[in-house]
Amino acid sequence: MDTATHIAMGVGLTALATQDPVMANTMVATATTLIAGSLIPDGDTVLKLKNNATYISHHRGITHSIPFTILWPILIAFFIYVIFPNVDTTHIWLWAQLAVFLHVFVDIFNSYGTQALRPITNKWIQLSVINTFDPIIFSILCLGIIIWLLGVHPFLVFFPIIGVLIVYYIIRFQMQAIIKRQALKQIQQQHNPVKIFVAPTMKFMEWRVAIQTEEHDYVGRAHGRNVVFSDKVKRQNFSPDTLLWQLKSNSDIRTFLNFSSIYRWQTRRLDDDTTEIRLIDLRYLNKGHYSFAAIAHVDNDNNIDHSYIGWVFSEEKLQKKLYSH
Repeated sequence: MDTATHIAMGVGLTALATQDPVMANTMVATATTLIAGSLIPDGDTVLKLKNNATYISHHRGITHSIPFTILWPILIAFFIYVIFPNVDTTHIWLWAQLAVFLHVFVDIFNSYGTQALRPITNKWIQLSVINTFDPIIFSILCLGIIIWLLGVHPFLVFFPIIGVLIVYYIIRFQMQAIIKRQALKQIQQQHNPVKIFVAPTMKFMEWRVAIQTEEHDYVGRAHGRNVVFSDKVKRQNFSPDTLLWQLKSNSDIRTFLNFSSIYRWQTRRLDDDTTEIRLIDLRYLNKGHYSFAAIAHVDNDNNIDHSYIGWVFSEEKLQKKLYSH
């Protein structure tokens, strides 16, 4: 989820924690604990200061793993104890543990996902039923906070909200399943699908759809049950005799291959000395442009002159980013 929603969740948990007699006596410590716990797994955002490849490789990775889900609450409890030595560290730790767990848990429902089961497995868990920012969820949480601040008992506010959100998530899973069936039905008339991806947008009834078959990639949108594919491109194999295989050790390309669950790649000759290789994440088509990509310019000896990975929303900006790295 986005930062604003995580903060709203932290405030909601703070409201519930006020009903814990131990926590109710230390409101500042309580709020600090719950909001910090709701945000701290995203501390890896500082990796952006290094480069995009490092950030994309690690964001929602180890900081959302099982060991760190256990470690973060301990660090928060220690920090709170240093500032507020009279607090009950056991209760602080338990509430912090709940906040951190919920942060990691809700992140698995969007298309970015997390490595929440690391070190058991490094697989990215991407259920793709909730957009990174879901205006409905955020609005419900904000409404609950306002009602609580007006004096309504937090149990009467947030327990019903939890029930509503559970129902909302179930509905989203059902909608995704319906769209998958419809999209596969359309493609199976001509091809044998290999992989399908269906993910939400900020609009409740609009979903992104990408399907790979043995020969083509199909990308489009679903509005309700109506699936429309706007892009169809013949696939290139990823095999040892390809240029991509020879360049896969490049940090930007390697990061893309590890992160993207459904993509295509293409090459084009720019001049006598330069070939461009571009990897496109099929999950992020927006207004005719794929916003997440990796790109490299290669000389005749397969040495990379420039490379870049990241989210860019126009071709002009992509080229500028490429040559600034």
